[in-house]
Amino acid sequence: MQLTGMLHGSKLLDHVGFPTSEILGPDASEDDIQSLINRHGLIFIKPLFRGGVGKKGKAGLIGKATDLKTALAEKERLYFAEHRHGNAYAKANGVTFEAGVPAEHEVYFSVTDDTRYRAPTMTLTHRGGIDIEELDKGDVATVPFDALTGLKAFVVANALSDIGAPREIISPLVQHLPKLWELMHHYGMTTLELNPIRMRVDKGGRLTPVACDFKCGFDRDDPRVSRLGLPNHLFASDISAFEQEVNQLRTHQGQSDVFVINESGTILAPTFGGGANSLVTEVLGDAAIISSDFGGNPPYEKMKAVASICYRHFLQQTNVLFIIGGKSNNTDIHETFRGMGDALREHFATHGPVPLYVVVGRGGPNLVRGMGNLAETLDSLGVPYRFFGFDSAISEVVSYARKIDAWMREGGRQQIADAMGIRTAA
Repeated sequence: MQLTGMLHGSKLLDHVGFPTSEILGPDASEDDIQSLINRHGLIFIKPLFRGGVGKKGKAGLIGKATDLKTALAEKERLYFAEHRHGNAYAKANGVTFEAGVPAEHEVYFSVTDDTRYRAPTMTLTHRGGIDIEELDKGDVATVPFDALTGLKAFVVANALSDIGAPREIISPLVQHLPKLWELMHHYGMTTLELNPIRMRVDKGGRLTPVACDFKCGFDRDDPRVSRLGLPNHLFASDISAFEQEVNQLRTHQGQSDVFVINESGTILAPTFGGGANSLVTEVLGDAAIISSDFGGNPPYEKMKAVASICYRHFLQQTNVLFIIGGKSNNTDIHETFRGMGDALREHFATHGPVPLYVVVGRGGPNLVRGMGNLAETLDSLGVPYRFFGFDSAISEVVSYARKIDAWMREGGRQQIADAMGIRTAA
């Protein structure tokens, strides 16, 4: 997830007329906060984190108040709160004040591109407000649907009936939930999640679904995202200097998605393609320095600039430069390899050589030319390498990179340094 919380989520939901809880931002005055309490009786104070770090409620990072004094004390406690969940770490910069929504029923809803069905898939349950993984499978509906026809009302109605949802919530949800597919589809989202949607009783006793938390992820290379006019800083979670440099190179051609996994890692893996990225990140574990996707046919100049940034930040600690991707349909392998090779030559000339082993696994247009160009560069620099073509299983190539990294740790790095004539500190 790239965007979380109702501060921006409520504005996005307004595009399709989906009801949301009332919310104030970190700049709210004391009078504004008191007025919100007067209107709703109960408010929630939530820290503003960049990115999609989860489990904030379980970590005690959601405050509630029925008076101004308590609200201000919770603001002070949470304004710069720190939160770690698994490998994700985030620091807040501000809080939101959100109106409490009394309700008997809570609903979980999400839509995402699901690789199991190769179709957008709705996940829905009438037992929202908790982690979806904790629910019995019989209480959760997971329904793929056709992207061309969209999320139809009957799909929502059938799903709710199948999981035994209370009758009184079905009609309001059938009217409102299809709007969320419009939001996702028209603005370049890959994932959208609301949890909880609280079913508020309006005048006359009719239930209305009210979004009380929001998460979504975007395809940043989809031009439809720009329709929303969202500031770039929303897509960065505690961004590092390295990530900021790479993100500045984002253009219409070629992806430049990076995330630092382990600043002390020893395998620098510029990766091409989302599927390859998932496998490489999982198998390399803590040895991987970055998680990346540089696919999308980047031109020579961009690939050289991206590689230069990677080398400047991490090459000194790197044992294995691991250039990996699947068999490309449109990425010019010669151009990308030429850019990465030229960047390595310039880095050695400017900063001095580094004992390094290069492992490459790739397929696609101009593969032989690309590998030949890169091999010439590495030979001229005295850097050892091993290339794998499109007929090699990517999992085996990743395992080979891990073995080389282990060999480098056990003395191989020194052997390469000796062969390259690099003096190392005693």
